[in-house]
Amino acid sequence: MPRAKMTPQEKAERQAVKDYLGALADNAPKRGRKRTADNVNARITAIGETMNDASAIRRLSLVQERLDLEAELETMARATRIDMGSLETGFIKAASSYGSQRGISYAAWREMGVPATTLKAAGIRRTRRSSSG
Repeated sequence: MPRAKMTPQEKAERQAVKDYLGALADNAPKRGRKRTADNVNARITAIGETMNDASAIRRLSLVQERLDLEAELETMARATRIDMGSLETGFIKAASSYGSQRGISYAAWREMGVPATTLKAAGIRRTRRSSSG
């Protein structure tokens, strides 16, 4: 049986939820001391200074570390460009409908990192399942 096409509203809700959850994941706090762009740039500079005197194997590791750090800088830059407020607003408008259509529970949203206050604003409440029997 072919799947019914999503309506424009369903597509918009899906996109709002996807964008918000993606931004939450990208901006999730990491363990340990928070790294700054200055720290990362200082390490990239130190790698450049160390490169000439290093063995071929060590240079290989340093090149990989530099590439990883450059990717981290790009992630940091992208995170500062994200407007979490507008993403959250879109999520709040879409989440209740999106979640109820797909059977998404409060606990599932929370496990994905959605704050309780955001769920409350979206009209998603905790529910207790009663055991029949």
